[in-house]
Amino acid sequence: MAEETFSQIGKTEAIRRLFEGSGFPQKDSCIIQAGKDTGSIISSSVMMTEGIDFDLTYFPLKHLGYKSVIEATGEIYASMGHPAGLNVRLGISSKIDFVKIRELWEGIAAAAKTHGYKDLSLDLLPSVNGLNISISAIGERLRLTERRRMPAKSMDLVCISGNLGAAFMGMQILEREKKKFMKRKTDRSQPDLSDHKLIISEYLKPELNPSYVTQLEDAEIIPSFGYFLNRGLSDAVKRLERDSGFGVKIYVDRLPFANGTFDLGKEFDIDPISAAFNGGDDCRLLFTVPIGKHDRFRHDFQTFDIIGHLARPEVGAALVTPEGVELPITAQGWK
Repeated sequence: MAEETFSQIGKTEAIRRLFEGSGFPQKDSCIIQAGKDTGSIISSSVMMTEGIDFDLTYFPLKHLGYKSVIEATGEIYASMGHPAGLNVRLGISSKIDFVKIRELWEGIAAAAKTHGYKDLSLDLLPSVNGLNISISAIGERLRLTERRRMPAKSMDLVCISGNLGAAFMGMQILEREKKKFMKRKTDRSQPDLSDHKLIISEYLKPELNPSYVTQLEDAEIIPSFGYFLNRGLSDAVKRLERDSGFGVKIYVDRLPFANGTFDLGKEFDIDPISAAFNGGDDCRLLFTVPIGKHDRFRHDFQTFDIIGHLARPEVGAALVTPEGVELPITAQGWK
């Protein structure tokens, strides 16, 4: 039996069916009211457009839904917030049928559960330019967390929550295989990507530890600044320099890379360090941690890497080579 189309189902019935079995009550919008322990309500939003932010030739829809929530949630965690509500708007073109949107929604709902969202809303809208995903995330930051946050100081640690550059390399693999697939006229078999499974997953289905904020609060380690790193390390470092008023030194020999990243760099003629700074889509958290918390942070948060520190303002944003040479960090979108 053929799957019903949106024109047959209708918008209201389609939304009802999507919420059915999702584990979330159906809502038209999420409005979060501050609790007695809440210091601030914080929000973030993300817009993902087919052909620019993702390619449906190789991007599984369930993974795409999951990743879109991660993209919005990362900014909540970077602000030391706890996820509360998620407003989702989907722009759907005529080529996307209901079964595909259901796959996308399953990924969105799964990520919302993983990251502890209490409320979830959905609206469906027409689109003439493919699939568009708009997500607005709302979070709560505790009053105690805000009180414990100390001003940044020179020599405070710059820390990153995982490896860099792998997501960009994963996308390069998928783009290469797409080109091969499109050239083949008779053999349309799927490529074997098992040797690169972990690196590809960094692009298709990135993960964030939903316990990071609670663990930092319990350890009484409150970052002075936090950023969600999904547009490359350079962009986050430039924002840190701007917001803190300090210089930032990043040490190239302390940058974490996934196994196989440098081999792929040679294969694609791409410098992994350049991919880390400018590639984007890594979905990592960057925090500045007080230097006085160094020992405890190293002991309790071993999945983080300390990649640099704040410095005197005149330093600017600098990449320090193993030889001690300081090179200026530049980023797309900045002058």
